[in-house]
Amino acid sequence: MDVTPSAAGPVVRLIEEFHKLPGIGPKSAQRLTYYLLRAPEEEARALAEAILEVKEKITFCSVCQNVTDRDPCLICASSERDSSIVCVVEEPLDILALERTHCYKGFYHVLHGVISPMDGVGPEHLKVGELLERLKDGSVQEVILATNPNLEGEATAMYLGRLLRPLGVRVTRLARGLPSGADLEYADDLTLTRALEGRQEMS
Repeated sequence: MDVTPSAAGPVVRLIEEFHKLPGIGPKSAQRLTYYLLRAPEEEARALAEAILEVKEKITFCSVCQNVTDRDPCLICASSERDSSIVCVVEEPLDILALERTHCYKGFYHVLHGVISPMDGVGPEHLKVGELLERLKDGSVQEVILATNPNLEGEATAMYLGRLLRPLGVRVTRLARGLPSGADLEYADDLTLTRALEGRQEMS
């Protein structure tokens, strides 16, 4: 990564740290760094404190594996949701997307990734064991597989489908209103609503 040779050591370090973040290229890393240099000290301090607070106070919900500052999380602690349905998603951001639709009233389970042999990620690296544990008592009647409609998401859904069907639960998949290869978190509310309402049995 090109950094101005005359830049001070702390500046170079901050640029390099920003560049490690997903979606932040070298130019964006430099812009963010120089923005913070010009910003009031309290703004920079607030950002640093927010980052530290996330690392210190955020944990995984022991039920659904979503990120939370309380355990169980607000969704899992709700008595107004349908405990017979669990929607399985790849990442916490997918829950935010589905909650925006206001049409899903069940619970969630976050895998924290997908099966990707190319990246060395197998089922053992995901929160699959925790999902199976939740299904043991027989209260869950349907599992919706809401992984992304790309190669890794489809492979993960197929694997989970084969794993879950012998347990006697209904296994469904989001309808094809979602464009192939797209991420759930970027889908609009109407598309997600239709995908949920039109979900189909996994064959």
